[in-house]
This record gives sequence, structure tokens and C-alpha cells, in this order.
Amino acid sequence: MTDKVQYFATGRRKESRARVRLLPGSGKITVNKRPFNDYFTRESHRLIIMQPLELVKLPAQYDVFAIVEGGGASGQAGAMRLGIARALVKIQESLKTTLKKAKFLTRDARARERKKYGRKRARRRFQYTKR
Repeated sequence: MTDKVQYFATGRRKESRARVRLLPGSGKITVNKRPFNDYFTRESHRLIIMQPLELVKLPAQYDVFAIVEGGGASGQAGAMRLGIARALVKIQESLKTTLKKAKFLTRDARARERKKYGRKRARRRFQYTKR
């Protein structure tokens, strides 16, 4: 495994971070040393992660190994998508325009808004009482 060329990239989304490693292989995806389908149980998360590979028509040519931490499942899926897209650009620079048009190389900066003073949450107010 060490004699093969490896491509590393990092993806981030919300509070999640994904360290992605791409190796030439059969298309196997491993997340935190677990099979892809066991870690991400929702089909929508699996589709999000596979988007960059399917866009450039390389889903079965590379094995993906990812270490994902922080946040929830949706954030981790988004972080993996960005990490895979960045690794694909390292493999082949010509894929950059295709991935950029599909907005897979853009870090989604939306994050949880902080709680404000005098509020229950970021925007939720305490219930007004008439009496």
C-alpha cells in the first residue's frame, strides 16, 4: 500500500473536519475505519459524498480513506465532499474547472449562529406574557 501514490486533502463544513486520502484502487470508501454504508446510514449523505467522484466519472478508480471528526452527520458528509474534490484536483489539475463550476471546491461557510444575550437561542425570544 505504501508503494502506491497517495493524495491527501482536508475538507471542512460547519464544525466538522475530514482528512481524506485517495489511493488508486477499486472504489472502496472507508470512514473512520468503518465501511462507508455503515458510517453514513442516510442515503442523502452517501449521495453528497459521491457527487465529486461521479461528476468526473472516476467512482471506481480510487479508494477513499477518511478520518472524520466533529459536528454531525450532515456536516461530516459536506466535509468529505470538499476533501474528495480537493484531492481530485491534486490528482488531475484539469478537473478543477469542472469541480469549481459544480461548486464542490467552495467551502460552505454557513455555521451555527452564536447565542445572544437575553435570548433563548440565537434568535428565539422568551415568550411574551400578557398577565
